[in-house]
Amino acid sequence: MQIPLQITFQDLPHSDALEAAIRERAAKLDEFHPRLMSCRVVIGEKRRHKHQGRLFNVRIDLHVPGHEFAVTRDNDEDVFVAVRDAFDAAKRMLEDVARLQRQDVKQHAPPAHGRIARLDADRRSGLIETSDGGEAYFAAENVASPPFEELEVGQEVQFLLELGKDTLLARRVTAGKHRFGGG
Repeated sequence: MQIPLQITFQDLPHSDALEAAIRERAAKLDEFHPRLMSCRVVIGEKRRHKHQGRLFNVRIDLHVPGHEFAVTRDNDEDVFVAVRDAFDAAKRMLEDVARLQRQDVKQHAPPAHGRIARLDADRRSGLIETSDGGEAYFAAENVASPPFEELEVGQEVQFLLELGKDTLLARRVTAGKHRFGGG
């Protein structure tokens, strides 16, 4: 970190143990983004709830080149749990920002195209003939639109193909005007 860590206690007495835990977790943030510029942690006790006891709030403000963001975690009864959860969320955000900056974003496979080959209304499932002549199984809960009951044999669909335990599975099945046969 280029700017030293800042820790602020609000409506909460200073705790050396808590400060040490925060410093330890903040030191590890550099592993998740190589150019972390600053980190500010504000920890406080929210108004007491008569049935829940003490509630804590942790806010972490982070700055990396081109991005500033904050993570807030509320309502944890254990201040150390609140700190842990906030830093876990901060790590995920830093990883996402670093991945975007490297342009290392996961590319999703394009949807596959096929035609409804069979429908089983009793089992609420069916088979899709894929454009390469294979078959993919789908269940009614994998149909995005129209509803399963409105599908017809021969209808063209697009879907995401997934490898199941023993068969190909079709997810997010959508009927409409799609090209069949790869052309």
